[in-house]
Amino acid sequence: MKKCVLFLVVLIAGLVSFPVFSQTDNEPVALGLPGDNLNLYAVLDVFQKSKTLEDFENALNDKDNKINNLDLNNDGQTDYIRVVSQKNGNNYSIVLQVDVNSNEKQDVAVIEVNKDKNNNVHVQIIGDEDLYGKNYIVEPASVTAGTPNPGYKGDGTVIVNNNTTNNYNTTTSPNYVTTSVSAWPVVLFMFSPLFVPYVSPWHWGYYPSYWRPWRPVYYHDYWGYHGHYYNNRYYRRTTVIRNPRYYNTYVTRRNTSVVVRDNRVNGRYNTTYNGRTYNRPAPVTSTRPGNTRPGTTRPTNPTTRPGGTRPTNPSSTRPGGTRPTNPSTTRPTQPVTRPTTRPVSPTNPSTRPVVRPTQPTTRPTSPVTRPTTTRPATPRPAATPRPTNRGSERR
Repeated sequence: MKKCVLFLVVLIAGLVSFPVFSQTDNEPVALGLPGDNLNLYAVLDVFQKSKTLEDFENALNDKDNKINNLDLNNDGQTDYIRVVSQKNGNNYSIVLQVDVNSNEKQDVAVIEVNKDKNNNVHVQIIGDEDLYGKNYIVEPASVTAGTPNPGYKGDGTVIVNNNTTNNYNTTTSPNYVTTSVSAWPVVLFMFSPLFVPYVSPWHWGYYPSYWRPWRPVYYHDYWGYHGHYYNNRYYRRTTVIRNPRYYNTYVTRRNTSVVVRDNRVNGRYNTTYNGRTYNRPAPVTSTRPGNTRPGTTRPTNPTTRPGGTRPTNPSSTRPGGTRPTNPSTTRPTQPVTRPTTRPVSPTNPSTRPVVRPTQPTTRPTSPVTRPTTTRPATPRPAATPRPTNRGSERR
């Protein structure tokens, strides 16, 4: 009896707590940024189901799909999302773009499609920093056999034509097969020889005839359409950009709008929340190997070396610091301790007399006053008178 009562109590507690946990899992969260009105999980899902980029653009702007809820120029009408593709080898950038007015464009997100050297295709959608903040990235999760995306049928034939209304695959049939990203119809089309980079012909004031803007709904209602994507196992958030070099090239030419920045700073986009407050999504911490550089931890080169000896190199350990194979290292002829006093040699006394028995300090110097030597004057003979000219006396 006690066991039955205990079982009923546990059963009732489980039934009561189940709705509580499910409500917690489905509770709306918001970034508090304009990107809340374009769910990138849903955008990537539409990209997977599309067969051409024209088809992808048409599906994004279809009111019945309830994917686009953006109003970046704050005019009370949804904006038309343009698709602009760029190609560089095996790298593709599919830019989602909005004409805010006749002069300004704002990039909303970019889908990066890359094929590596092993022919593996990687797809990521990266939200623009002005609309989603930094590193808001969504990518396909690892799909194992038996758990494919039920919204995708991978055995469809890719039809390359100008029909932009019938190529969107909306099948939910259970006859799906497990496929990889490289088998997505739009990916097959992009890597086919027929692909030409697509640039949307529509722009501000010039839109397709089948499109009409509509009034955006409040965020709480928009969450009801796409909130289930946050807990699915087919798409996930990450913080790792798989091809940062090519993405950085795109960033240098991305389009930004002054109007969007002013509206965001002045809080004009907050009317979508209708006065409600929402928790922010949980932070994403990627644990994939690509998030950490392999050079930071090297298991083959431990930071602490046991004993400072390398077992693979025996020459690095020197026993006792002496080399037995080289006897020249110890020289017995040179003692380590030398005598501090040299032996006194008899021929060269170590002590020299202080006073040298050399020349006396007082030398008989020559007198300062030298005796003036007077030379004896040699008397000159008196001048002999010249004999007068006797001829003159003769007359």
